[in-house]
Amino acid sequence: MTAAREGAGQGARGQAAGRLAALRLRARLNRLVRDFFDARGVLEVETPVMSRAGNTEPNIASFTVEFGGRCEGAPRTRWLRTSAEYPMKRLLAEGIGDCYELGRVFRDGEAGGRHNPEFTMLEWYRVDWTLEPLVDETAELVRAALAMVGRDATLRKASYREVYREALGLDPHTAPIAELQAAFAGDIDPEGLTRDDWLDLLMTHRIQPAFPPDQLLAMRDYPATQCALAKLARRGDIDVAERFELYLGPLELANGYHELTDAAEQRARFQRDHALRRGRASVLPPIDEALLDALAAGMPDCAGVALGIDRLLMAMLGTGAIADVLAYDFDRA
Repeated sequence: MTAAREGAGQGARGQAAGRLAALRLRARLNRLVRDFFDARGVLEVETPVMSRAGNTEPNIASFTVEFGGRCEGAPRTRWLRTSAEYPMKRLLAEGIGDCYELGRVFRDGEAGGRHNPEFTMLEWYRVDWTLEPLVDETAELVRAALAMVGRDATLRKASYREVYREALGLDPHTAPIAELQAAFAGDIDPEGLTRDDWLDLLMTHRIQPAFPPDQLLAMRDYPATQCALAKLARRGDIDVAERFELYLGPLELANGYHELTDAAEQRARFQRDHALRRGRASVLPPIDEALLDALAAGMPDCAGVALGIDRLLMAMLGTGAIADVLAYDFDRA
């Protein structure tokens, strides 16, 4: 065997050993998650991966599958879930109480260094909670995970407005779009980009990369236009979405909401999503009527959060490649 071949073989064996170690760490993390919620009386549930309805969010693409058996008039096309949110909210409306799910979700078109079309998401809901205790609980879970690898991080809480003012000297809620474009100062085609698109670009390209590596940042009170499935609230001179995102250094880990419970408002938001998708000539996933029925029947006031397990494992291992924490990534599946 030549030295080159021997070196390549040793490199491949080293990569395999690292990947197997990551899988063992994943198993320990899954056990930690279950112990964490069991100690708090939060019930583990499993909900369908395939649904009659899809995610209407304009920036998320869904996979579909075709059922080959008898449908009895039901739609043959089913949508792979992009999160467990909708069926979990139906369970909340039926009275299940605090619950969590640890499972696979699917998003089309997302493959690369930090993305895989199928990945693991932890999602949980706390009845009669506001965002404040949920932020603390999310940070506690992440810090417990980091402790498994001898790391820790300090928690900082700040508003969306505070973060943009500190980093760029502008108010993200009131600055003219021309000011946002000037702050980006990058080479990009502005055609069709909305105000929220510019805010996202500023976050990912100008602000996020500078977050301290051992800081957990819980950023709350997003612009009302980025409400998704969160309630709106008044903060002084502005309306904001009652949601937060949790970052460990520059890596986004979790996204949480004070959940919207108004069925009519939720339908209107779904319809706005469809209108935006039509303007982009995008696919129109069916609106989830079962979720709307559950909200109309009375879903309890609650706060919920989704946390990316693969992202957390990447942070624990100090890698920027999601392939390092998967048994087989999309290219090898």
